[in-house]
Amino acid sequence: MKFDLVNDDVYELLRQVQPSVIISALRGPFSDQLEAHELMVSYAQETGCRIIFLSSANVFDAFSNYPSYENDKTLSQSIYGKLKIRVETLLMRHLPEKQYAIVRLPMVFGVGSPRIQALKNELLLGDAIEVFPHLVMNTTTDAKLRQQIHYIINRKLSGIFHLGSTDLIHHKEFIHELVIMLDLNRKPIYKNVYTSNTDRYLAVLPRDNRLPKHLQITNETVVESSKKYI
Repeated sequence: MKFDLVNDDVYELLRQVQPSVIISALRGPFSDQLEAHELMVSYAQETGCRIIFLSSANVFDAFSNYPSYENDKTLSQSIYGKLKIRVETLLMRHLPEKQYAIVRLPMVFGVGSPRIQALKNELLLGDAIEVFPHLVMNTTTDAKLRQQIHYIINRKLSGIFHLGSTDLIHHKEFIHELVIMLDLNRKPIYKNVYTSNTDRYLAVLPRDNRLPKHLQITNETVVESSKKYI
């Protein structure tokens, strides 16, 4: 069953499918995303189904001096981050906590992921690779995220979750580690982008809702997973 965010009615789709859990990872026009989530909340209010919302570290992108934890105040300067905050607020205001899980994500990599494919293409074409030397971040993989969401659903966990790697790394260092791992015999051309004169953080770390150790990941593991793409 296909769904068109702009032209289809998500409420009618949900009535047909009758899910007990909705995993929301929508992309598309921001106004349509917001409307779709309003309809999801209405459906959840009527049926008691749960919503797993994939949010982003960008809900904290106005704060740059430290990593962010689950119950920290959100504040964003980006349109993307502001949208995520609006959807998070919608869930928290209109549903009991037991009916939602807000999953905040860092940059997501993994086997065949768009970011890895883009990096490989830039290397092969000799294009400049944008790196942010002062950005401190954490990461994850699509495979690890699937495991974590599976666990959250099966254990009926709720609330806010930060599902990034347990350690932090500078963006430029991380990208360079990926380049080494890809081993494409191409010399990378880096374009350094400086948005500040000092280190700035865009990282989501767990404090209150930690998942078991086997569901945690490190930046090193994220990098190692990329070699399977070759």
